[in-house]
Amino acid sequence: MNAMNPARAPLDLLIVGAGISGIGMAAHFRRKCPGKRFAILERRERLGGTWDLFRYPGVRSDSDMYTLGYGFEAWRDEQAIAGGARILDYLDRVVDGRDLRRHIRFGQQVVSANWDSKAGLWTLKMADGANMQGRFLFLGSGYYDYDDPHDAQIPGLDAFGGTVIHPQFWPENFDYAGKRVVVIGSGATAVTLVPAMTEQAAHVTMLQRTPGWLVRRPVKDGLASALRRFLPASWASRLMRDFNARLQGWLYNRCRTAPEKSAEYFTNELRKELGEAYDPVAFTPPYKPWDQRLCVVPDGDFFDAVKSGRASVVTGTIAQVDAAGVKLEDGRHIDADIIVPATGLRLALMGKIAVSLDGEPVNFAERFYYRSCMFSNVPNFAALFGYLNAGWTLRVDIVADWLCRLFNHMDAWGREVATPYLPADHGLIEDDPIEAFSSGYLQRARTIMPRNAATAPWRIGMNYLTDRKELRDAPIDDGVLRFERAGVGAVLRPSTSSG
Repeated sequence: MNAMNPARAPLDLLIVGAGISGIGMAAHFRRKCPGKRFAILERRERLGGTWDLFRYPGVRSDSDMYTLGYGFEAWRDEQAIAGGARILDYLDRVVDGRDLRRHIRFGQQVVSANWDSKAGLWTLKMADGANMQGRFLFLGSGYYDYDDPHDAQIPGLDAFGGTVIHPQFWPENFDYAGKRVVVIGSGATAVTLVPAMTEQAAHVTMLQRTPGWLVRRPVKDGLASALRRFLPASWASRLMRDFNARLQGWLYNRCRTAPEKSAEYFTNELRKELGEAYDPVAFTPPYKPWDQRLCVVPDGDFFDAVKSGRASVVTGTIAQVDAAGVKLEDGRHIDADIIVPATGLRLALMGKIAVSLDGEPVNFAERFYYRSCMFSNVPNFAALFGYLNAGWTLRVDIVADWLCRLFNHMDAWGREVATPYLPADHGLIEDDPIEAFSSGYLQRARTIMPRNAATAPWRIGMNYLTDRKELRDAPIDDGVLRFERAGVGAVLRPSTSSG
């Protein structure tokens, strides 16, 4: 490889996706593996991933920016719960401050990736027919389908006489002033859309089949503001990141170990927030807190919209959409000019990229996770799936750091290929972390999710502090990873039961 023309030589690392995951991986790689060559392949014409795609009114983070931001780049904005534009500005600052933009190749949609065991290379094929080769492949392509959102099969939606608009495909400068809007759903998207649209709409109704747990959170963090007065921004951001990660972990564990008391606490808080507008039918979920992700209400904007009468919450099952609006099974009718089906996401692991080993397709539902990012018997490959109970980026930092340690270890040993080896007779006891979450988009995707063992390293964890310690302390040469020279080792093809 050293004798080849550097311009044509395979890259050391191919990163798919210029969103939070891909940018984070690239930033770590450039700093910790200096001199190595990499590229970020992004299907869109701008970086940001989810935060560039979603343009609906009020789009914002549902995690605080100290945990959604990177550990290596301080969040300096006063708003801890930030809108999409602020998040894009932050990502631009990271990319330009670390000279990453020149490594991003926009408009490159990867459709397939094949590992050639003889060459020790991944070959990526683009939608336009172009190819690119690299030693290691990292997928930071997100966790949901950018093209096809979940279709809730709302009866009669095609008969509606007004406008139907999906949050995932919100048109630029869409005018809804003076319109009656029905937002179907009760998740984070719906809770975000409702207060934002009341600023111009005549009225906004959130139509839900099932209530969700709502939690008020301040947009500006008082503790962070106090720390910034006495400490450098980087120190304050780092302390807030650790504090909020621990607080989130405590809250999640508290909800799991004491669900009744947690439900009572959240219900009492909702009663205080809504006062006379509190409706137990509309605000009493049938599931325990953190069976699904809690919906953050920044500064109580959703509660204010309901109390003011500009928004209302209706609980019921849709019988039929007609030309004038939505008819419920109990006979009620909600008149509407605009219907927004905020009914959930469709999970699409690996960015819908067809991954193969020497031409043989990889079914990731038959593979076990390794160290929360690699997969059993798949060489030189990692993919990022964030936390379901904490900020997505917390996983990015610890995984990227571990992978850079792996790359440097391989260099020191003169090895180009690393494979988490799992024999057919592994005897692992399986454990499904998704089972603890009842969110529809997760339950619908359980058949495509990779497998998990009950113990490390063959699993993806959902406890950030535990995972951080594990990845920091675990030796790279752990007796599981197999290291080989490029072109020497053969692809490991396990039986279906082996992962």
